[in-house]
Amino acid sequence: MKNKLVLGTVFLAALLLAGCEPEIGSEEWCAKMKERNAADITAREASDFAKHCVL
Repeated sequence: MKNKLVLGTVFLAALLLAGCEPEIGSEEWCAKMKERNAADITAREASDFAKHCVL
């Protein structure tokens, strides 16, 4: 019973944290990407940034 409670709590926390990121391509996301260090940006994020924020 205790294991189910712990597992449920962890699952709920993961769901809540996953919803905190802005949608890719939104103005908020573009601003966040501009503030990040270039070394921390992945190739996929760079591609999305070029597609949604530059062009």
